[in-house]
Amino acid sequence: MTPYETLLLERSDKIALLTVNRPAARNALGKKTVDELHHALAELASAGEGGVLILTGAGEKSFVAGADIGELRGRGKREALQGINQDLFTAVENFPWPVIAAVNGHALGGGCELALACDLRVASEEARFGLPETGLGILPGAGGTQRLPRLIGWGRAKEMILTGQIVDAREAERIGLVSKVVPREALLDTARDYARKMLARGPLALRLAKLALNMSARTGLDSGLQIERLAQAILFESKDKLEGMTAFLEKRKPEFTGE
Repeated sequence: MTPYETLLLERSDKIALLTVNRPAARNALGKKTVDELHHALAELASAGEGGVLILTGAGEKSFVAGADIGELRGRGKREALQGINQDLFTAVENFPWPVIAAVNGHALGGGCELALACDLRVASEEARFGLPETGLGILPGAGGTQRLPRLIGWGRAKEMILTGQIVDAREAERIGLVSKVVPREALLDTARDYARKMLARGPLALRLAKLALNMSARTGLDSGLQIERLAQAILFESKDKLEGMTAFLEKRKPEFTGE
């Protein structure tokens, strides 16, 4: 695996743990970190086997604090139109494996947007979520205005974005922003439990189910149903479908190959 300056990447039993490792900077997403995250995603995707990716932050205070404000202050319209963080979070959302955000602390601004781009979010009791960008004279421009309302509803999303409201972990769980809240010491174990449940499913089915779910937020119902139908047609011809159903009838665990 490639050595990184601002990330830690570990792999075990098809579970990859990718940690943003800038605790002194609250794990802020500077350009170096963004570039390394792109590289790490490409490295994992090219490995030739399925898995589950867990994203977290180093230290006890922050998951990811968002963009580096020092860098952000110097950016102009050209950089905004480049969509630096937006492109990264779209790559996370479109990553072929399921992605779990293990939110260990503050997830504000770009950190919250990164969590929104993941498929599942689990949080420690100390986690906090918010999109306070309007207080800096900008808006959540890395997917926050689009993904948050699709997840928690338009009214709640407008309240959070237009007032800069920061919600604690329990409130985030109540409004559907996170799936589960656990003590800090149980956070990564909980994320790994979710990962193992996913890994017990057919890897090709997981990949196509994720694609169909993502497209449900981007297309109308009729188009979404056609995508679902085509994905199912691919799965019906797969070896994993035959194995999964044969194993069910034989009352044994399936041995999926991703084919």
